[in-house]
This record gives sequence, C-alpha cells and structure tokens, in this order.
Amino acid sequence: MCGRYASTKDPGKLAAEFAALDSTGGAAPGADFNVAPTKRVLTVVQRHPQDEAGEKDLERTERSVRVMRWGLVPMWAKDKSIGSRMINAKSETVTTKPAFRTSIKRYRCLVPADGWYEWKREGDRKQPFFMTSPDGSSLAMAGIFATWRDPKVEDAEPLVTCSVLTTGAIGQLSEVHDRMPLLLPSSAWAHWLDPDQPDVSDLLAPPSEELVAGLELRPVSTAVNNVRNNGAELVERVPLEPQPQAVGLDPGLK
Repeated sequence: MCGRYASTKDPGKLAAEFAALDSTGGAAPGADFNVAPTKRVLTVVQRHPQDEAGEKDLERTERSVRVMRWGLVPMWAKDKSIGSRMINAKSETVTTKPAFRTSIKRYRCLVPADGWYEWKREGDRKQPFFMTSPDGSSLAMAGIFATWRDPKVEDAEPLVTCSVLTTGAIGQLSEVHDRMPLLLPSSAWAHWLDPDQPDVSDLLAPPSEELVAGLELRPVSTAVNNVRNNGAELVERVPLEPQPQAVGLDPGLK
C-alpha cells in the first residue's frame, strides 16, 4: 500500500519535470516530508482546455500541475469523510469497484513523489524504509481523481480528490511489504493521462523489474511514524539496529 510519502518540490519544478504548466494558482502546499491522507497534494493531469463558457477544445489537451486532496471522494458520496478510506485503489480491482471504475476510465492523474515510506516488521518492531530514486528524480505514482460537491450545501464549492493505485510488490520491494504504488515510467505518462483513452488496462500491471531495481531502499528514523513530524531528517538514512538473536540451549547440554 501507500499511506505516507514525501513531496518537496515546488510546482514550478514539477511542471518542468513533467512537461506541464503550473496551474496551482498559488494554492500549492509547501514542501512536505510526511504527506498523510487528507492532506492537499500536487498532481499532474492532462485535460482538454475550456473557454469561459465551459466549452472544451477537443482538438488539443494541456498537461498541468494541480492541487488535490488525498483520499478519493466519489461524486455520489454523501459525505467527504469517506475519502480517508479511499487513499489507495488496487490496480487489480480498480476497473470494477464502484468507487473507482468511473475515475479509471475518465479521470486519471500522476501523483509525483520524492519517495514513499513503508514499514517492515523486524522482530517485535517495525522499521520504516524510504523508497526513492537515487538521482533525485520524482517517482510518478499512478492516480485517479474525482470531483465532489457537498449535496447538503447549495452551490457547494467543488472538492477534487485523488487516490494512489497500488499493485503487488516485486523484486527488492517485496522484502519490505507485499504492496507498492503503481509506478509509471515516463514512456507511459502520455497514455495514462490521455483523457480520450478509456482503456489503460495494459498499464495496470506491476512496473518493470528494471525500474524497481533502480530504487534505493533507505532505512529511516521511526520519527516518521508520527504524522506531526515533518522535516528533511525524516528521509535521512539511519543504521539498521541489529536483530536480537534467539536464545536457545547449548547443544552440548542434555
């Protein structure tokens, strides 16, 4: 799964990295080393531009960086609190689950990340790891989004929310956890973001072993366990604590 990640680049840098426009309008969240569910996050979308009357230009699309809230709220939801349980969507079932099946066809995005955190059980404790790209480039997590308006409020402001897709962990990542975000290489971005392409089933498989092998699995401090902690020290490498050895009888004793 993906329940915590880091996103520290400003929207201008992400726009350059993803060949997009910065459409955050000054509303972008600041650098966040401990992104948690329901926080505002930066995403990348590609849509048909609209004129002042709301008419779409179907002849072209624009890729842009936008702000969303992490935790998808389906348009039919009665309350936005459901979003806290919709931070992830399994790639294996995203096309059939009622909460996600419309979004996977029509509303897909990328969720850029410096890296994500996962916890590995080590004896009686859990050791957090930070999965990241050694060269500092952003990881593109596959996402979907939806627009919700509070049905109890007249002329309610739209709330745009997103969910990160997950898949079965492969390679070295499977030693930490059995799930991982669905990472997309740059060669797949255009297909994934294409608003006129409803079928992306060919991109729902786990990423290549080559992509995963290139990631750094960095043990980090348990300070990341507390969502109130936020700073560069959270992604710094720490030495792994030695595992206690099981105590047994000396084989020479009978």
